[in-house]
Amino acid sequence: MKHAAPTRTLLALYTAMVAFVLIAPTVVVIPLSFTDKASLTFPPSGWSTRWYENFFNDPAWTAAFGNSLTVALIVTVVATAAGTAAAVGVSKWSRKRMAKAAQMFLLAPIVVPSIILAIGVYAIFLRLQLLGTLPGFVLAHSVLAVPFVLVSVSAALAGFDDRLTTAAASLGADRWTTFRRVMLPLILPGVVSGALFAFVTSFDEVVLSIFIKSPYLETLPVKMYASVTRDTDPTIAAAATMIMLLTTVIIAVGLLSMRRKKIA
Repeated sequence: MKHAAPTRTLLALYTAMVAFVLIAPTVVVIPLSFTDKASLTFPPSGWSTRWYENFFNDPAWTAAFGNSLTVALIVTVVATAAGTAAAVGVSKWSRKRMAKAAQMFLLAPIVVPSIILAIGVYAIFLRLQLLGTLPGFVLAHSVLAVPFVLVSVSAALAGFDDRLTTAAASLGADRWTTFRRVMLPLILPGVVSGALFAFVTSFDEVVLSIFIKSPYLETLPVKMYASVTRDTDPTIAAAATMIMLLTTVIIAVGLLSMRRKKIA
């Protein structure tokens, strides 16, 4: 017990150091977005909101932001539905080895390098004429997002008591009613977490989006990548700050809502 306090202090210091190393490069982007210079300089010698004004006054930037938001919202719905159904199906599979094999297959997009996946998707989409289309973006991003939903919902299902569904079925409830009224409310935290991961995964995806983009449909990360390769316009820092703010707010709101539900 005498060594418990120093150990906790060292652990807290180590945790704070790791958090600083992970967060510091991201936080630096915020002051860069308010610089009054025409290039990325840190620390800024003056402050200005001109780059945010440039972002919202440039149709190319606003269109890219709107495209990313639209694709991410649709992907969230599609990936959450597909990932939840896959997680429930795998958990109900009587053959455990086959279930594990199916789960590993569904998780493959997380393991496979993005560039390899992007090349394969490009080849298929080129034949199907899905390059640069909204359905193509939704389908491609859903492939990346479904595994995160699967992991989140599977974790929630690990603590689910199957006797509840058996009891509901014995009382006359069909499978859909049993899922909607019994299972879904209990695994909802996992579903919501998966949906948040799906949104962030789609909104931030750049490698796959570069391969399937077109001049008529370009997402914000692709626009940012193109901008940083051409110049050092601080507008990219303003865009990065807004992406960071948006994803942080969405995750925070989701976590707070789930916390309130647990308390209730």
